Amino acid sequence: MPATFFPALSAATAPSSRAARPLRRLACAVSALWCVALAPAMAQSVRTASPVDFPPATLPQPAERAPVVSAPAWVQPLERALAQAEADSRVRLGVYVRDLETGASASFHGSEPWYLASTVKVPVAIAVLRGVERGDFTLDTPLTLRAADYVDGAGPTNGRPVGAPLTVRYLLEQMIVYSDNTASDMLIGLVGIGTVNAVVQSLVPRGFGRITSLADVRRHVYGVLTPEAAHLSGTDFLALRQQQRLHGDAAARAALATLLRVPERSLAPTDLASAYETYYAGGLNSGRLDAYADLLQALVEGRALDARHTAYLLSVMERVKTGPQRIKAGLPPGARFAHKTGTQRARTCDSGLVTVPRSLPERRVLVVACTRGEPSTARSDRALRQVGIALCQSGLLSDGRSHEPRCPTLPARASGPGAAPSGDAPGARPHGAGGGAAPAADGAGDDDA
Repeated sequence: MPATFFPALSAATAPSSRAARPLRRLACAVSALWCVALAPAMAQSVRTASPVDFPPATLPQPAERAPVVSAPAWVQPLERALAQAEADSRVRLGVYVRDLETGASASFHGSEPWYLASTVKVPVAIAVLRGVERGDFTLDTPLTLRAADYVDGAGPTNGRPVGAPLTVRYLLEQMIVYSDNTASDMLIGLVGIGTVNAVVQSLVPRGFGRITSLADVRRHVYGVLTPEAAHLSGTDFLALRQQQRLHGDAAARAALATLLRVPERSLAPTDLASAYETYYAGGLNSGRLDAYADLLQALVEGRALDARHTAYLLSVMERVKTGPQRIKAGLPPGARFAHKTGTQRARTCDSGLVTVPRSLPERRVLVVACTRGEPSTARSDRALRQVGIALCQSGLLSDGRSHEPRCPTLPARASGPGAAPSGDAPGARPHGAGGGAAPAADGAGDDDA
């Protein structure tokens, strides 16, 4: 406390007065005592000061944590079972599952890009049915089969003669039920491949590669061997396939040079299997499995087509004959599966809507599954059957009852070469004069592109 609080003492403590030194000491002592006496009041003054005079320190507040939403009980067991199925089968698997009631999902490599093969025929069907809805044509509109329309592979359309009238309905159902490649390309020619890709883009903006015609799939594959493959025609594809079936890849390679009138030594020094792998790496006709599930959900929920044509397409997909030993063989009795398969060299897929009748509402689940790198269609089919079994045993289809006793089991492996037939063959396919209808031998299964 300054001495000016005590004027009398201040005057008496001037430096000129030696006698005043005792008084100066006294003044200092009194000042100290005054400070001690006022300290509590000053502290109280600080505590009661307004925020404007003494703003309190702002301490960082802990961030609010988002509520932790635990995955449904079926998710982890299913993902573990899928990993076990891949290990047991030694087939590279990708699987994505979504419960349409809750939106919950399970994924096993489902966010990776996979070759979709003939499952791209579902967006082709959507594009065609949108044309019907617009009045561009009807399901009974006939299209004339041309020589340029033939594509090797599954289905009976190759057995029809040039000039045959085939309705849009016939072609669409052959494309979905039997995965008929010629029917598919005729429909793509009707609506345009640009329209097909625009449909996909409008429904699922991200996650799909560009879709091509089935004939262009062949041109891209053979194009790895020679750029002249761009000139291959429909009948050329049938001839190449026949050589490959009867005599193997080397014969198909030699036939390619003959058809294109180029020396075989001018072809790229790679085999047909490697040519396919190079084509796959380009990303055409590929997509993430979760993106394909988005496409299926848009269809199921009526965002792709009107109610009438949604019901029609799903009913056609329930009649699919290809892939009977895939996912469908692992589902519980009574389950319906509206799906589409895809099969090409070392690639298989099976994707669709599983519906399990129960007390309303029905349980509806999307499953999208593909394999890659396995040349045996039979072994790939077996792995996809394990996907169906794992889904059945997870409890998702049975209201939480895991390991439902009604779930199918995986049969013992047949021994010996060729003991397990390709599951993609729908029983008996008609043999056509055009050269493509019989199921491919195991290991060369690209009937259903």
